[in-house]
Amino acid sequence: MTTHTVTGKREIPGPAGVPLLGSLFDLKKSTIDTLLRAQREHGDVVRIWGGPPGLRAEVHAVFSAEGAQRVLATESANFRKDNRFYQELRESFGNGLLTAQDEDYLRQRRLVQPLFTRRRVDGYAEAVTQETARMTDAWGEDVELIGEMTRFTLRAVARILFGADVEAAVAVVERSFPVIGDYVLRRGYAPVNLPRHWPTPDNRRAAAATAELYAVCDRIIAERRAAGSGADGDPGQDLLTLLAEAESAEDGTFDASELRDQVLIFLLAGHETTATSLAFALHLLARHPEEQDRAREEVRRVLGGRTPTAADLDALPYLTQVLKEAMRLYPAAPVIGRRAVADTEIDGYVIPAGADVLVAPWVTHRNPLYWPDPERFDPSRFTPEEEKGRPRYAWFPFGGGPRACIGQHFSMLESVLTLAMVLDGYELTAVDTEVPVNAEITLRPEGPARCRLRKLG
Repeated sequence: MTTHTVTGKREIPGPAGVPLLGSLFDLKKSTIDTLLRAQREHGDVVRIWGGPPGLRAEVHAVFSAEGAQRVLATESANFRKDNRFYQELRESFGNGLLTAQDEDYLRQRRLVQPLFTRRRVDGYAEAVTQETARMTDAWGEDVELIGEMTRFTLRAVARILFGADVEAAVAVVERSFPVIGDYVLRRGYAPVNLPRHWPTPDNRRAAAATAELYAVCDRIIAERRAAGSGADGDPGQDLLTLLAEAESAEDGTFDASELRDQVLIFLLAGHETTATSLAFALHLLARHPEEQDRAREEVRRVLGGRTPTAADLDALPYLTQVLKEAMRLYPAAPVIGRRAVADTEIDGYVIPAGADVLVAPWVTHRNPLYWPDPERFDPSRFTPEEEKGRPRYAWFPFGGGPRACIGQHFSMLESVLTLAMVLDGYELTAVDTEVPVNAEITLRPEGPARCRLRKLG
């Protein structure tokens, strides 16, 4: 064990790793496994370092529910999105809600919040169910859930954002996002980066993908503004129109560049995360036929063969428990980073000012203090009685505090409606019983999640 001393304070424990390089190779192999092992061996506040002398990086990881609440909620002003990874995200995807800070963030949140009321979000249910039907109508005897759910959620969020322009946007995003995402990830974790404007092959590929993505967004925004808006207050309007119309006396409106930043962030945050939750919820049900049968029975009893609507959400509690348990085991944002502004004591240790800090749903969601037999799939963990007995931040797949995901109701709505339609129409049997994963921008499966399908009458 190695330790780090803050003068006059308790030493923060952590893994020694290998001489000179620390935990560099462990982190490269699997960030989430390294963090989980660190918690089990060293406790709920851990210092992890890696890299050669002169290029060494270190993070302070906080794993308890109470510690996560301090970082994300009660002392959130002291833990900012100032690390290198968020800077790379800003430079590639713009300064939207996910990446903005301070007054920029507050202004954006005030303008966007009215567009994410429950009434507004519920107005997108029909688009979700139509896209779900489009997807399942094309299914045959088997399906690979990761790819299928990623394509589906991209189409759904693009349709809700862009309306009739969905096809052009989807094609560009499918080409551009993987290139830009990999580029952001490499630069976010590299000890040293070349300037973005240098004409290296990596920089040029990313610049070309970014230019194509920006161009399609700018074109659609310009055409939408030139065409004018639809009926005022219509919940069926696409989100881009509503963003373009967002206005207040205090905050003004979004200009074209700001609109593009919001669109890019919604595309980034709004499809891969929900795709992960959906894919693993279905895969877990495919591996656990009793739970699948119970969820299907609830769906059929509530819906009676009709297409679900937003009004059905509260009548599907077991299906919602299935989704929450899938998000516990496979949180789409497995690691959340911040940077400490000032020394802060958490769980008896002082996190030093300037430290990169991680909270990790992947680890906290597996703490046996909150979750007995944590690797077992058990939707009954999320009955109202069970939820009342746990700390608020024992489960936080949407983050928390003032920077909690603004789209969490939409994600839950989209996921529950889609699960209901799939289960009503198909019985799933897992072909791949295990799906290895790792942490990238979001949780990234490293293998397929194939299922056999049996169409039900």
